[in-house]
Amino acid sequence: MEPLYQYAWLIPVLPLVGAMLVGIGLISFNQATNRLRQWNAVFIISLLGASMVLSFALLWSQINGHAEYSYMIEWASAGTFHLQMGYTVDHLSTLMSVIVTTVALLVMVYTDGYMAHDPGYVRFYAYLSIFSSSMLGLVFSPNLVQVYIFWELVGMCSYLLVGFWFDRKPAADACQKAFVTNRVGDFGLLLGMLGLYWATGSFEFDVMGERLEDLVSLGTIAPALAALFAVLVFLGPVAKSAQFPLHVWLPDAMEGPTPISALIHAATMVAAGVFLVARMYPVFEHIPAVMTTIAWTGAFTALLGASIALTQNDIKKGLAYSTISQLGYMVMAMGIGAYTAGLFHLMTHAYFKAMLFLCSGSVIHGMEGVVGHEPALAQDMRLMGGLRKYMPLTSLAFLIGTLAICGIPPFAGFWSKDEILGLAFNANPVLWLMGWLTAGLTAFYMFRMYFMTFEGDFRGNDMGIRQKLLAAVGSSPMKPLFGPGAMNIKELDHKTDEHDDHDHDHGHGHSHSPHESPLTMTLPLLILAIPSTVIGLLGKPWDNTFEKFIYAPGEVIEEVAHFDWTEFGIMAGNSVGIALIGITVASLMYLQHKIDPAAIAEKYPSLYQFSLNKWYLDALYHRVFVIGCRRLARQIMEVDYRVIDGAVNLTGLATIVSGEGLKYLESGRAQFYALIVFGAVLAFVIVFSVV
Repeated sequence: MEPLYQYAWLIPVLPLVGAMLVGIGLISFNQATNRLRQWNAVFIISLLGASMVLSFALLWSQINGHAEYSYMIEWASAGTFHLQMGYTVDHLSTLMSVIVTTVALLVMVYTDGYMAHDPGYVRFYAYLSIFSSSMLGLVFSPNLVQVYIFWELVGMCSYLLVGFWFDRKPAADACQKAFVTNRVGDFGLLLGMLGLYWATGSFEFDVMGERLEDLVSLGTIAPALAALFAVLVFLGPVAKSAQFPLHVWLPDAMEGPTPISALIHAATMVAAGVFLVARMYPVFEHIPAVMTTIAWTGAFTALLGASIALTQNDIKKGLAYSTISQLGYMVMAMGIGAYTAGLFHLMTHAYFKAMLFLCSGSVIHGMEGVVGHEPALAQDMRLMGGLRKYMPLTSLAFLIGTLAICGIPPFAGFWSKDEILGLAFNANPVLWLMGWLTAGLTAFYMFRMYFMTFEGDFRGNDMGIRQKLLAAVGSSPMKPLFGPGAMNIKELDHKTDEHDDHDHDHGHGHSHSPHESPLTMTLPLLILAIPSTVIGLLGKPWDNTFEKFIYAPGEVIEEVAHFDWTEFGIMAGNSVGIALIGITVASLMYLQHKIDPAAIAEKYPSLYQFSLNKWYLDALYHRVFVIGCRRLARQIMEVDYRVIDGAVNLTGLATIVSGEGLKYLESGRAQFYALIVFGAVLAFVIVFSVV
């Protein structure tokens, strides 16, 4: 199997080659490249498929016990400084590469149907390909510097994809918000990375951890300084994985097309943060203050995201806050030392959350024919209902994903989430309580979404509801930031005359009922439903195959020998019980209509508004940072204009005046010069005689 490892570098390079060739075609032969749109898609998907096959081969080799493999070359050197680049193949990198390639491949297949009528179809595939390449490069990076390089490439690609429809102001604002928010975390990551190198003299993960532990134990470095470096590094994952307080960019990232929402929220950008925490674990685990910070950040973020998702009416926005909440679980697991549990939830979440987002895109695609030139309403669940009979495959996949994320056995989310909650109870009961309450809220808001979307009567043709929602959108300063699905971007022009609909709808004109999505969109949903159902069985606590793969066999055998069925039954019963309570309450409110949610909102308006307005954090950030920075910029501009420019202008003015005055004294006549000398001498004589 040695030759296989020598060609592992092809996994990130193949998608990069595809993006490069298609990008060159778009730049040099734009019209011809766009005419061959599906051929370009097939080319990019084929290259990513080759990467996926190679990833599975490496994973199978690692499962069969092949030793870890690293290939390094010296990239830069100066005196005693030597920086190496290369790639490393181990259990974590092969696992992540399989997750990234499988989800990315299915998203690309889905994209063919979803973006079928978008003029940027080929460009979107090029962006998806370079995005996948960047994440795969990050996965195989052997040191922190190389991780940082691909980390920034992932951020760049997310900027391009979130702002794909850049001619719409909300999309432009959303990608800028994502970019700026992530720069805050990335600046902390850079400072922490440099601080750790200053302390340890290395960028290698294991070496940094060992040397930092020795330096702290010997008293060479203060524990507080080591903790500061580690927390600065953790700021990078806080931004990328949308943890409080840098979580605000991720819901607005829904402004991008739904396929990229699935890819960002499942297997690439947000997973990068959790992956970096896992890679930096040798450094973090020896600093208790940092581990505590990570655990509490994750727990609070999980509860925060779930509490906001309760009141969201946009289907994608609800899933976005759900992602924030689930990422909080993963980060909390890392903080309490549950390394494998966090990675296990990362894997299961990647599949069922990708499926849920693709299902939401399928729903939007089906609703566009009903809402016509009102794309903001295509994602509003208040106009849905009863879609199960119109979209049976989509509804089935969404139900499976909902059961998985709610932690209902035997679906994948049950095994990973229950393992985190069990370990959290042993670490800190308060953390467990926060995670347990979050599980109940998750079950409620997810089944709220399912019931509002797929059950009951279809409300899309109710003109009263539609006009009410349009009036609310028109009067609100916070208009929905989400665009169309498979609609041509030109359809966003609300001024288009209704008589011209046939020129713009490309088959998505007005109709009275939704429709199921094409096979290219439903097939990925059905494929993702399989791992969402069964992949969690790899983490059965009495025979945890996943943990055996991640950890050394000796450690796992000892842990399994002490497996307590009673404890498992109590903890699993608690997590399933709170989920069933959440499902029951959602059913009473949104399926059976025995409880009126509007009455509850009126009874507790402060709590309702607090959730609906996202804890007012976006408004707070806007007032403090956006408006504050603008005011600061204006003051700096005044200083620049009045002081700096004033000094420059004064210097120029003095030069002009002096030059204009002196030019009259430089006449070239000797008599005039003699007169000046005589006048100067006379002036000196008078002055000194007076003195």
